[in-house]
This record gives sequence, structure tokens and C-alpha cells, in this order.
Amino acid sequence: MERALLVYTTFADAETALAVGESLVRDRLAACVNVLPGMRSVYAWKGAVERGEEVVALVKSRESLGDALGAALKARHPYETPIILRLPVDADADTRAWILAETGAPPA
Repeated sequence: MERALLVYTTFADAETALAVGESLVRDRLAACVNVLPGMRSVYAWKGAVERGEEVVALVKSRESLGDALGAALKARHPYETPIILRLPVDADADTRAWILAETGAPPA
């Protein structure tokens, strides 16, 4: 059976993350997007060490949608180079069934 996929990404603010997340759910590329505010980041960018406040978005999907989800996320993301980490995960049967049901073809 197909595995669940967890995608980790960050945004500058919660409203943007929620808007992008809602579009991914509406397009059935994700079953759920959790937005976690209050993250502080230290990162290398164009030769400098930067600090900033961001929010984390955890996107729950299915493995076979990884490429389409990544492309949709890049197209909607305001960052020049968004972080998109695709992590196949071992979900329990009920969680996996819910994710598969919510990310498949729409019911007829």
C-alpha cells in the first residue's frame, strides 16, 4: 500500500502559509497542512548568515503526489528558494487511509 508523505516547508508568516495550505488541500494535493508559528531561524543565504522569524508548515500527503505537490508548492511559495523536504513516513492504517482518501481523485 502507498506510504504517507510529510512535507516540511517554511513561510515568512502564518497567513501566507494558511493560504498556500488551503489551496493545496482544495486541489487534493494534501489532506492537511499544519501551520506552526513562532519559529526562529538561523540560515545561510547568498554568502551571509541570516536570522529571521518564520512559521513551519507540515503538509500531509501521499508519496505518489510528491512531484506534483512540490511543483505546486514552488509555484505558490513567495520565497525565491523555498525549503521543501519530502519525508516518506510510516503512518498507522487509519491515518494512511484518511490521507489516501483525501488526496485521491474527487468522489464521483
